[in-house]
Amino acid sequence: MPTGAQPAATVEQRATLCSAADAPAGPRLAITITNARNAMGEVVVTLYGADPRAFLEQRIALAEVPIQGNAAQVCFALSTPGDYAVSVFHDENNDHILNRTLLGLPEEGFGFSNDAPVRLGPPSFRAARVAVPPSGGGIAIRLRYF
Repeated sequence: MPTGAQPAATVEQRATLCSAADAPAGPRLAITITNARNAMGEVVVTLYGADPRAFLEQRIALAEVPIQGNAAQVCFALSTPGDYAVSVFHDENNDHILNRTLLGLPEEGFGFSNDAPVRLGPPSFRAARVAVPPSGGGIAIRLRYF
């Protein structure tokens, strides 16, 4: 950085449901969740901003959406284009918790943007990162079950 140059200002990322009265005029991110094993409960969709350290720790938006058939859909209105990541889980019993087995494996379906692979724990932000342009975009996330 040249002497006297100021670092670029960090743009605060915010989001709300597209249908909200106070939805920002920025880009939209439409998310389709597929592969639900049943229509019980709902799908919890969590949106994270561009800070990799905040992934799975600090959400910028959350939505609980009904399942129709074996799929669910949600749309977030974003304050700014940029990098985001999404995690979802099928809350079959509506307890707002991703229930786990005695071995610590998820009992309910789950997924991440980019269908990021899950090995010995959740994926990295880099694996789940989605670049949303000014024109907005759409992604699909497939629920996985153990």
